[in-house]
Order: sequence, then structure tokens, then C-alpha cells
Amino acid sequence: MTIVFGLLLCSGCGHKNQNQEGGFKTSDVHCPQTAQGMSKKEKEKLPVITFEQTTYDFGEVIQGEKLTYSFKFKNTGKSNLIIFSSEATCGCTTSTPPKAPIRPGESGEISVTFDSKSQMGKVTKRILVGANTYPAENILTITANVTKPE
Repeated sequence: MTIVFGLLLCSGCGHKNQNQEGGFKTSDVHCPQTAQGMSKKEKEKLPVITFEQTTYDFGEVIQGEKLTYSFKFKNTGKSNLIIFSSEATCGCTTSTPPKAPIRPGESGEISVTFDSKSQMGKVTKRILVGANTYPAENILTITANVTKPE
């Protein structure tokens, strides 16, 4: 048991700056959940995701319509931004984040698709975006007023 643990531990060490699947380096990945213990200088090195807007209203929607909106953002931090998850609060909403790291100063977008077929009335859906930022989670919100088809 101790040998297996030691091998696992050693296999994860000493591989900094090697390309990993997805085109990023292990040195790009930070642990923002523990950033509370970081110094101000260390926090300043983290990537920062800055959205143009975090909410979007589709307005009046006829039940059954599928609508898409792209939330645009920029990495205003000092290291590569890696979005590792983008999950909606229900199955009627899907999102597609960029797969490649976003370098400092570069922009990207998260495409969100809302399927109104099983919805009715005023609807609010949230998309939780996980990234190597501090805080590690950002929330995007879409709304719509779904009406019956005539």
C-alpha cells in the first residue's frame, strides 16, 4: 500500500511546464480554492475572468424555441485562464466553454443554449462557470418569458 501511494505521489511530481492534453501546462493550473492563504502578490498572478455582462434576457419566447447567446469575456489577469467546467442548473440549458487556455489580454466566449420546449412563464437559468480564478466560480444568468404557441 505504501509503495503504491509513493509511486502515485512521485508520478505527479516534477512534471511542471510539460504540455498536457488541451494545450496547457501544469504550471498554468492554480488552486484558487486555497487562495485565501495566498499573499497579495501571489493572488495578483492569478488569471481574472472579466465578462462583458453576466446576465442576458431573451425576452418573449414561444415555447419550443431553441435560443443561443454567447457570453463574451476577457482574461484581465496575469496568467493563462483555464475554464474547466460550465454547468447549467437544468437540462434545458447547455453551455460550451472554450477548451484551450485563454492567455492574458485575450478574449473568449461561453455559448449558452436554452431549449424552451418544457418551460412556461418567466424562466431564470444559471450557469456555473468553474475556472482557475479566485473566486473559482462565476455565475452567468439567462432569463426568458416563455409563452404558448398560437
